[in-house]
Amino acid sequence: MRKPLKIKTKGDKIDVTVPGEKPTVGHLHPLTLVKRKVEEIFQAMGFSVIEGPEIENEWYNFDALNIPKDHPARDMWDTFYLKNGLLLRTHTSPVQIRYMEKNNPPFRIIVPGRIFRHEATDASHETNFYQVEGLMVGKDVSAANFKAIIDEFLSRFFGKQVKSRLRPSFFPFTEPSFEVDMTCLVCNGKGCSTCSRTGWIELMGAGMVHPNVLKAGGINPKNWQGFAFGIGMDRLAMMKYKINDIRLFYSGDLRFLEQF
Repeated sequence: MRKPLKIKTKGDKIDVTVPGEKPTVGHLHPLTLVKRKVEEIFQAMGFSVIEGPEIENEWYNFDALNIPKDHPARDMWDTFYLKNGLLLRTHTSPVQIRYMEKNNPPFRIIVPGRIFRHEATDASHETNFYQVEGLMVGKDVSAANFKAIIDEFLSRFFGKQVKSRLRPSFFPFTEPSFEVDMTCLVCNGKGCSTCSRTGWIELMGAGMVHPNVLKAGGINPKNWQGFAFGIGMDRLAMMKYKINDIRLFYSGDLRFLEQF
């Protein structure tokens, strides 16, 4: 609680020479700062910022994204199911389908937002966190376009060249698929709890949009192709501000927030 200002008085007069008290100014949350920076960078590269609902159904969250009925991601362990066939979205990818249903290519969009997963929490995992989805569709969009855009994004976001690598991976909604890692900036690649002692931190999953996903969105994959990616904004914030525990973002500790 702020202490009251002591004002020297002489009778009924106020000493106007006493210095004023500086008002307390609020602080933007680090995730808010990161979200604004991400949107600013991608908008400068021609991407539109799109939003979508946090409560989804299985069609948009799974089926339209080419995720089979027996895929482990549908299990209660990963997904918070609600009543009447609804669920809390596990990624921002459903907005891809919603956007493709109502818009004709070519286009490039990002979808920042909150997602939910039923998993154990630790220094780099939470049940509620933020993600930014990216989608670019055109006549001749390639993986090389993706690599160039992501490298440019990382250099602008961190204000310096950042070492990154692509690893082959598998996602039902992309083919081919790959994961993008970057050098852990908390420990500068030496190994810490944030990067599980590897010196690398997984930043995003990405790949060329699967033809079945394009079809689900009403786009003919014979005429159009594109790439998609999903970046964890919490991990971007951890790297930018050298924070070693994702749980600090949701702690509500004012001592933490006042640093930003």
